[in-house]
Amino acid sequence: MPAAPKPEILAAFETAKGFMPTGEGLALYAAAVEAGQLGLPLLEVGTYCGRSTVLLADAARASGVTALTVDHHRGSEEQQPGWDYHDPSTVDPELGLMDTLPTFRRTLHRAGLEDHVVALVGRSPQIAKIWSTPLALVFIDGGHTDEHATADYEGWAPHVAEGGLLLIHDVFPDPVDEFTGQAPYRVYLRALESGAFAEVSVTGSLRVLRRTGAGI
Repeated sequence: MPAAPKPEILAAFETAKGFMPTGEGLALYAAAVEAGQLGLPLLEVGTYCGRSTVLLADAARASGVTALTVDHHRGSEEQQPGWDYHDPSTVDPELGLMDTLPTFRRTLHRAGLEDHVVALVGRSPQIAKIWSTPLALVFIDGGHTDEHATADYEGWAPHVAEGGLLLIHDVFPDPVDEFTGQAPYRVYLRALESGAFAEVSVTGSLRVLRRTGAGI
């Protein structure tokens, strides 16, 4: 049976700002617990307000590893003013720019998980360029343009250790079902076509792949 979070952790996930459905969150948690057995860090790209980070951090705690989360905290394209996914409460009143970092920190504090997460605040490609530590899991859930999704894949997928997991969120094969573009789907296909990853599971729009070789 897949690992499942305790009720209080699931409640913290479900009450946090964010968009991931519970079923996909449970699949993320189970994958993170499994990957954590490699003894390497778990990393997500695209933090927003920390909804998925709650599950990743608790899985890291259970496995005795560290969760890492990468985000510039200024919001992705679809979260800017004028878009359906914009939340005015995340705007810095002084700067007039989105700043999800304070909400993210409150989310972790309320869940009692601050000590299990390292927040990397910056642009994903910049951080990936200087990164060198192998990772047990990479969860790509950042910008949904081809530019950003491709950069996240190219920057972080090579760091997934042999036997580790690559998770891609918001994968919509049918254009009718998508809401922010099909860039994650194209990245998912690229990962499979590389020969470096094999599909493990599908839950809603979440794809779980295992690294089986080189060639990214």
